[in-house]
Amino acid sequence: MHFKEILITSLAFLALTAGCMSEKITVKTTLYQVPVLTNKTDNPVLKILLRADTHDSISVSEVSISLEGTTDLNDLSAVRLFYSATQSEFITANQYGKDQKPSMKIKFSDEVRFKDSCNLWVSLELNSEAELLHKISISCVSVKSSEGRAIPREEGDKRELRIGYALRKHMDDDVDTYRIPGITTTKQGTLIAVYDARRRSSRDLQGDIDVGMSRSCDGGKTWEPMKIVLDMGKWGGLPEKFNGVSDPGVVADDDNYLFITGLWMHGVLDENGKWIEGLTDSSEVWNHQWKNKGSQPGFGVKETTQFVISHSSDDGVTWSDPAVITTMVKKREWWLIAPTPGHGITLRDGTIVLPSQGRDEKGSPFSTIIWSRDNGVTWHTGKPAYHNTTENMAVELSNGSIMLNMRLNSNRNNLSDNNGRAVAVTKDLGESWTEHPTSRGGLPEPVCMASIHKHYYTVNGVQKEMLLFSNPNSKTKRENMTLKVSFDDGMTWPEKYWILLDEMKSRGYSCITSVNENEIAVLYESSQADLVFEKIPLSDIINK
Repeated sequence: MHFKEILITSLAFLALTAGCMSEKITVKTTLYQVPVLTNKTDNPVLKILLRADTHDSISVSEVSISLEGTTDLNDLSAVRLFYSATQSEFITANQYGKDQKPSMKIKFSDEVRFKDSCNLWVSLELNSEAELLHKISISCVSVKSSEGRAIPREEGDKRELRIGYALRKHMDDDVDTYRIPGITTTKQGTLIAVYDARRRSSRDLQGDIDVGMSRSCDGGKTWEPMKIVLDMGKWGGLPEKFNGVSDPGVVADDDNYLFITGLWMHGVLDENGKWIEGLTDSSEVWNHQWKNKGSQPGFGVKETTQFVISHSSDDGVTWSDPAVITTMVKKREWWLIAPTPGHGITLRDGTIVLPSQGRDEKGSPFSTIIWSRDNGVTWHTGKPAYHNTTENMAVELSNGSIMLNMRLNSNRNNLSDNNGRAVAVTKDLGESWTEHPTSRGGLPEPVCMASIHKHYYTVNGVQKEMLLFSNPNSKTKRENMTLKVSFDDGMTWPEKYWILLDEMKSRGYSCITSVNENEIAVLYESSQADLVFEKIPLSDIINK
């Protein structure tokens, strides 16, 4: 596991001013590697499990916590403690003691009785002005009970928790679920984040889904209210639940243009690929563009899902109405062409490249790119880079070629050493592809979207570049969201430089951007909120 476990042992011969040590309770604490978030009331970070070695009822009267090592206590507004004798998960039904103001040493006082076991959770609330580059250290110092005081003995390295921003949470703006993050940084340094606003449920298309955008002009410290940028409304006389737009991608070009892409589904095709007539808001039929024949050959809205795009020329303040470019980028015989989540790239020669995915004339999935050399007026599609792959992201390598990093379906339930992202390289905008040496082994995955990004930085006046990669670092589960770095064009990803962002289970999608030369950021689906924005100083990477 990727968390610290501290076993607090009771030694009968030790005596403290508060009383003798207990032999009848054992205390085990778990510090979870999760982000501590602004724009969120409670951040559970430290679990304290009390176990009784007696059949008698035990009373807990005091719990002492330390915040020593925290960058700045002013980042916190309150520290809370909650308890439950029946549930190990974090719940706020029962608070132990009162809210405490942050200080290096905190004591919670209350009287709670338990038999067998009791779970305590330390929860933090941050100030809205908390610095996103700061870190928090927290530990349990002691637990005082009717059986005496238990003193912790720490095992393993002490951890620091990073501060992040809860960009989107369940039911913000009455939206059930936010998913599918993309983020980029404009020439003016503005952060543009995009995502699915899944209004009625967490389910994929088809559904009442729009593409939302959030904008920050101060490096992610504050964000403007959500703006909906891709919404087909009740197009064609069908309700919004049958005009969903999903899976956004975003890219900023060299001429201060921004583009947001999405996939629009009008109505529903049944399992045989036939468009269903007479749908109303009470209709419960559902299908998906990747499921059986949910999208089919052709170009019409009743034949295939549509590739849509919107642009902005004022740094993301306003956006054009969605334009349909399906006929530009799709072959008639293909079942599907769709954008992939995350961000696109602009090559050194100004070419805009958008990672894409599709289903070929047999309905089999593939990954590719689309590109434009005229500021998005016309778009062209490369040949499939790899089959049985879907979501992907691209980077331009030091030699000018494009590397495509792809989600590979055959990794599902693959526990072998060749579990890994598919990786291919093109030198001619997708006319031909070569499999990369690290393909199917270099970067393990649980079959999930991932992000790859190039970052430029300067050392002693010399410009350097690195590749950054984020995904759930697991072959089986969407957990352990991890940032990795490569200094050799993706040939190696040394474990020395890995940074664990969130060890717990989540939906697992992420996207990386460069905030500035000295800071990078990851927008990801977290265990702690639907979408979390987290900044990492470059020094935390290169100085490890």
